[in-house]
Amino acid sequence: MHKTIISTQQLSTMLGQPTLCIVDGRFALADTNAGRMAYEAAHIPGAVYAHLDDDLSGTITAGVTGRHPLPSVEKLQQLFSAWGIDEKVQVVVYDDKGGGIAARLWWMLRWVGHQNVAVLDGGWPKWKADQLPITDEVEQRIAKTFVVNVRSASHVDRNFVESNRLSPNHIIVDSRTAPRYRGEEEPIDPIAGHIEGAINAPFPENLTADGVFKSKEELRERFEALLKGKAPSQATFYCGSGVTACHNLLAMEYAGLEGAKLYPGSWSEWLLQL
Repeated sequence: MHKTIISTQQLSTMLGQPTLCIVDGRFALADTNAGRMAYEAAHIPGAVYAHLDDDLSGTITAGVTGRHPLPSVEKLQQLFSAWGIDEKVQVVVYDDKGGGIAARLWWMLRWVGHQNVAVLDGGWPKWKADQLPITDEVEQRIAKTFVVNVRSASHVDRNFVESNRLSPNHIIVDSRTAPRYRGEEEPIDPIAGHIEGAINAPFPENLTADGVFKSKEELRERFEALLKGKAPSQATFYCGSGVTACHNLLAMEYAGLEGAKLYPGSWSEWLLQL
Protein backbone atom coordinates (compact mmCIF):
# COMPACT_ATOMS: atom_id res chain seq x y z
CA MET A 1 0.00 0.00 0.00
CA HIS A 2 1.07 3.59 -0.66
CA LYS A 3 0.99 5.94 2.34
CA THR A 4 2.72 9.15 1.23
CA ILE A 5 3.19 9.71 -2.50
CA ILE A 6 2.67 7.57 -5.59
CA SER A 7 4.04 8.04 -9.11
CA THR A 8 1.92 8.44 -12.23
CA GLN A 9 3.29 5.19 -13.62
CA GLN A 10 2.45 3.30 -10.45
CA LEU A 11 -1.09 4.62 -10.48
CA SER A 12 -1.56 3.88 -14.17
CA THR A 13 -0.99 0.16 -13.50
CA MET A 14 -3.70 0.17 -10.82
CA LEU A 15 -6.57 1.72 -12.79
CA GLY A 16 -9.77 -0.27 -12.55
CA GLN A 17 -8.84 -2.19 -9.42
CA PRO A 18 -11.84 -2.56 -7.08
CA THR A 19 -9.74 -1.61 -4.04
CA LEU A 20 -8.66 1.72 -5.55
CA CYS A 21 -10.35 5.09 -4.94
CA ILE A 22 -8.98 8.08 -6.86
CA VAL A 23 -9.97 11.58 -5.77
CA ASP A 24 -9.59 14.70 -7.91
CA GLY A 25 -8.96 17.65 -5.59
CA ARG A 26 -8.35 20.43 -8.09
CA PHE A 27 -9.40 23.79 -6.64
CA ALA A 28 -8.72 27.49 -7.11
CA LEU A 29 -9.32 30.07 -4.39
CA ALA A 30 -9.94 32.75 -7.02
CA ASP A 31 -12.64 30.69 -8.75
CA THR A 32 -14.12 28.02 -6.50
CA ASN A 33 -16.04 26.38 -9.36
CA ALA A 34 -12.99 26.01 -11.61
CA GLY A 35 -11.86 22.69 -10.16
CA ARG A 36 -15.23 21.03 -10.55
CA MET A 37 -15.54 22.30 -14.11
CA ALA A 38 -12.07 20.99 -14.90
CA TYR A 39 -13.03 17.61 -13.47
CA GLU A 40 -16.17 17.47 -15.58
CA ALA A 41 -14.13 18.24 -18.69
CA ALA A 42 -11.43 15.63 -18.08
CA HIS A 43 -10.01 13.62 -15.21
CA ILE A 44 -8.22 10.37 -14.36
CA PRO A 45 -10.51 7.38 -15.04
CA GLY A 46 -12.35 6.29 -11.92
CA ALA A 47 -11.82 9.54 -10.02
CA VAL A 48 -14.46 11.22 -7.89
CA TYR A 49 -14.32 14.94 -7.21
CA ALA A 50 -13.67 16.58 -3.82
CA HIS A 51 -14.43 20.29 -3.40
CA LEU A 52 -12.25 22.03 -0.82
CA ASP A 53 -15.05 24.26 0.49
CA ASP A 54 -17.99 21.85 0.24
CA ASP A 55 -16.40 18.49 1.04
CA LEU A 56 -13.14 19.10 2.89
CA SER A 57 -14.19 21.97 5.17
CA GLY A 58 -16.72 22.57 7.91
CA THR A 59 -19.06 25.50 8.43
CA ILE A 60 -17.39 28.87 8.79
CA THR A 61 -18.42 30.81 11.90
CA ALA A 62 -17.74 34.52 11.46
CA GLY A 63 -15.24 35.86 13.96
CA VAL A 64 -14.47 32.37 15.28
CA THR A 65 -13.12 30.04 12.60
CA GLY A 66 -10.61 30.37 9.81
CA ARG A 67 -11.44 30.07 6.12
CA HIS A 68 -11.36 26.27 5.98
CA PRO A 69 -12.27 24.81 9.39
CA LEU A 70 -12.16 21.06 9.71
CA PRO A 71 -15.44 19.30 8.99
CA SER A 72 -17.01 17.11 11.64
CA VAL A 73 -15.90 13.53 11.91
CA GLU A 74 -19.48 12.50 11.14
CA LYS A 75 -19.43 14.43 7.87
CA LEU A 76 -16.18 12.79 6.85
CA GLN A 77 -17.45 9.33 7.74
CA GLN A 78 -20.47 9.87 5.48
CA LEU A 79 -18.33 11.25 2.66
CA PHE A 80 -15.71 8.51 2.76
CA SER A 81 -18.38 5.83 3.06
CA ALA A 82 -20.12 7.26 -0.02
CA TRP A 83 -16.80 7.10 -1.87
CA GLY A 84 -16.58 3.40 -1.06
CA ILE A 85 -13.57 3.64 1.24
CA ASP A 86 -12.96 0.92 3.80
CA GLU A 87 -9.80 -0.45 5.37
CA LYS A 88 -8.90 -2.41 2.22
CA VAL A 89 -9.06 0.55 -0.16
CA GLN A 90 -6.03 2.43 -1.45
CA VAL A 91 -6.89 6.12 -1.86
CA VAL A 92 -4.94 8.32 -4.29
CA VAL A 93 -5.52 12.08 -4.32
CA TYR A 94 -4.34 14.54 -6.96
CA ASP A 95 -4.62 18.19 -7.90
CA ASP A 96 -2.93 20.63 -10.27
CA LYS A 97 -0.98 22.58 -7.62
CA GLY A 98 1.87 20.27 -6.76
CA GLY A 99 -0.19 18.53 -4.10
CA GLY A 100 -0.94 21.73 -2.20
CA ILE A 101 -4.68 20.94 -2.10
CA ALA A 102 -4.49 17.15 -2.32
CA ALA A 103 -2.35 16.98 0.82
CA ARG A 104 -5.29 18.36 2.82
CA LEU A 105 -7.35 15.25 2.03
CA TRP A 106 -4.31 13.04 2.62
CA TRP A 107 -3.99 14.53 6.10
CA MET A 108 -7.72 14.32 6.82
CA LEU A 109 -7.90 10.63 5.94
CA ARG A 110 -4.90 9.98 8.17
CA TRP A 111 -6.55 12.03 10.93
CA VAL A 112 -9.63 9.80 10.99
CA GLY A 113 -7.61 6.60 10.82
CA HIS A 114 -7.11 5.63 7.16
CA GLN A 115 -3.45 4.92 6.50
CA ASN A 116 -3.56 3.75 2.88
CA VAL A 117 -3.72 7.13 1.17
CA ALA A 118 -1.17 8.79 -1.11
CA VAL A 119 -0.81 11.98 -3.13
CA LEU A 120 -0.10 11.63 -6.85
CA ASP A 121 3.41 12.96 -7.44
CA GLY A 122 3.24 15.68 -10.09
CA GLY A 123 -0.55 15.52 -10.08
CA TRP A 124 -2.74 16.24 -13.07
CA PRO A 125 -0.05 18.13 -15.05
CA LYS A 126 2.31 15.17 -14.96
CA TRP A 127 -0.47 12.68 -15.69
CA LYS A 128 -1.28 14.61 -18.87
CA ALA A 129 2.38 15.10 -19.77
CA ASP A 130 2.90 11.35 -19.48
CA GLN A 131 -0.04 10.89 -21.91
CA LEU A 132 -1.89 8.57 -19.56
CA PRO A 133 -5.63 7.80 -19.85
CA ILE A 134 -8.22 10.52 -19.21
CA THR A 135 -12.01 10.55 -19.33
CA ASP A 136 -15.00 12.82 -18.81
CA GLU A 137 -17.20 10.05 -17.38
CA VAL A 138 -18.40 10.78 -13.84
CA GLU A 139 -17.54 7.94 -11.48
CA GLN A 140 -20.30 6.24 -9.48
CA ARG A 141 -18.80 4.54 -6.45
CA ILE A 142 -20.38 1.67 -4.52
CA ALA A 143 -20.79 2.80 -0.92
CA LYS A 144 -19.02 0.99 1.91
CA THR A 145 -18.71 1.57 5.63
CA PHE A 146 -15.81 3.80 6.62
CA VAL A 147 -14.66 3.06 10.16
CA VAL A 148 -13.39 6.11 12.05
CA ASN A 149 -10.37 5.93 14.36
CA VAL A 150 -9.52 9.54 15.20
CA ARG A 151 -5.86 10.46 15.83
CA SER A 152 -6.47 13.41 18.15
CA ALA A 153 -2.75 14.10 18.62
CA SER A 154 -2.38 15.00 14.94
CA HIS A 155 -3.58 18.59 15.35
CA VAL A 156 -3.66 21.41 17.88
CA ASP A 157 -5.78 24.49 18.56
CA ARG A 158 -5.07 28.19 18.98
CA ASN A 159 -4.50 27.87 22.72
CA PHE A 160 -1.75 25.31 22.13
CA VAL A 161 -0.05 27.58 19.61
CA GLU A 162 -0.29 30.55 21.97
CA SER A 163 1.25 28.52 24.79
CA ASN A 164 4.08 27.08 22.68
CA ARG A 165 4.97 29.66 20.05
CA LEU A 166 7.89 31.02 22.07
CA SER A 167 8.81 27.80 23.83
CA PRO A 168 12.37 26.49 23.40
CA ASN A 169 10.87 22.99 23.31
CA HIS A 170 8.58 23.56 20.33
CA ILE A 171 8.64 25.24 16.94
CA ILE A 172 5.76 26.81 15.02
CA VAL A 173 6.25 26.71 11.25
CA ASP A 174 4.51 28.96 8.71
CA SER A 175 4.08 27.06 5.41
CA ARG A 176 3.15 30.05 3.23
CA THR A 177 5.48 31.72 0.76
CA ALA A 178 8.14 34.04 2.16
CA PRO A 179 6.49 37.33 1.07
CA ARG A 180 3.27 36.39 2.89
CA TYR A 181 5.22 35.26 5.95
CA ARG A 182 7.10 38.57 6.02
CA GLY A 183 3.88 40.51 5.60
CA GLU A 184 4.94 42.06 2.30
CA GLU A 185 1.78 40.82 0.59
CA GLU A 186 -1.47 39.20 1.60
CA PRO A 187 -3.78 38.29 -1.29
CA ILE A 188 -6.48 36.57 0.77
CA ASP A 189 -6.69 37.51 4.44
CA PRO A 190 -7.40 41.04 5.75
CA ILE A 191 -4.20 41.29 7.81
CA ALA A 192 -0.67 40.51 6.64
CA GLY A 193 2.07 38.99 8.74
CA HIS A 194 2.69 35.81 10.72
CA ILE A 195 2.36 34.34 14.19
CA GLU A 196 5.03 35.84 16.44
CA GLY A 197 7.77 33.30 17.03
CA ALA A 198 7.02 31.24 13.92
CA ILE A 199 9.70 30.32 11.41
CA ASN A 200 9.06 29.97 7.67
CA ALA A 201 9.17 26.85 5.48
CA PRO A 202 7.33 27.60 2.22
CA PHE A 203 5.62 24.42 1.03
CA PRO A 204 6.54 24.89 -2.68
CA GLU A 205 10.16 24.30 -1.72
CA ASN A 206 9.33 20.62 -1.24
CA LEU A 207 9.11 20.33 -5.03
CA THR A 208 11.58 20.32 -7.90
CA ALA A 209 11.29 22.71 -10.83
CA ASP A 210 9.30 19.97 -12.60
CA GLY A 211 6.63 19.98 -9.91
CA VAL A 212 7.43 16.60 -8.32
CA PHE A 213 8.63 15.97 -4.80
CA LYS A 214 12.32 16.25 -4.08
CA SER A 215 14.09 13.09 -2.95
CA LYS A 216 13.56 11.69 0.52
CA GLU A 217 17.14 12.61 1.35
CA GLU A 218 16.74 16.24 0.26
CA LEU A 219 13.50 16.62 2.19
CA ARG A 220 14.91 15.01 5.31
CA GLU A 221 17.84 17.41 5.19
CA ARG A 222 15.47 20.35 4.79
CA PHE A 223 13.27 19.51 7.75
CA GLU A 224 16.03 18.31 10.05
CA ALA A 225 17.61 21.75 9.56
CA LEU A 226 14.31 23.31 10.69
CA LEU A 227 13.91 20.98 13.65
CA LYS A 228 17.44 21.62 14.95
CA GLY A 229 17.52 18.43 16.96
CA LYS A 230 13.88 18.47 18.04
CA ALA A 231 11.57 15.55 17.36
CA PRO A 232 8.90 16.01 14.64
CA SER A 233 6.26 15.86 17.40
CA GLN A 234 7.72 19.13 18.73
CA ALA A 235 6.74 20.96 15.52
CA THR A 236 3.39 22.49 14.54
CA PHE A 237 2.69 23.67 11.00
CA TYR A 238 0.20 26.25 9.80
CA CYS A 239 -0.56 28.23 6.63
CA GLY A 240 -3.42 30.50 5.63
CA SER A 241 -6.27 28.15 6.44
CA GLY A 242 -4.89 24.72 7.28
CA VAL A 243 -4.58 23.44 3.70
CA THR A 244 -1.08 23.84 2.25
CA ALA A 245 0.52 23.25 5.65
CA CYS A 246 -0.47 19.62 5.09
CA HIS A 247 1.99 19.57 2.19
CA ASN A 248 4.85 20.06 4.65
CA LEU A 249 3.46 17.30 6.87
CA LEU A 250 3.28 15.00 3.85
CA ALA A 251 6.84 15.85 2.79
CA MET A 252 8.11 15.20 6.30
CA GLU A 253 6.42 11.83 6.51
CA TYR A 254 7.69 10.91 3.05
CA ALA A 255 11.18 11.72 4.36
CA GLY A 256 10.66 9.46 7.36
CA LEU A 257 9.94 12.23 9.89
CA GLU A 258 6.55 11.37 11.41
CA GLY A 259 4.61 13.05 14.18
CA ALA A 260 4.44 16.77 13.35
CA LYS A 261 1.15 18.52 14.08
CA LEU A 262 -1.24 20.74 12.13
CA TYR A 263 -2.84 23.95 13.39
CA PRO A 264 -6.00 23.77 11.23
CA GLY A 265 -7.24 27.28 11.99
CA SER A 266 -3.94 28.77 10.82
CA TRP A 267 -3.42 32.46 10.05
CA SER A 268 -7.03 33.15 9.02
CA GLU A 269 -8.18 32.06 12.49
CA TRP A 270 -5.23 33.50 14.40
CA LEU A 271 -5.71 37.01 13.07
CA LEU A 272 -9.28 37.15 14.40
CA GLN A 273 -7.90 37.82 17.87
CA LEU A 274 -5.18 40.29 16.92
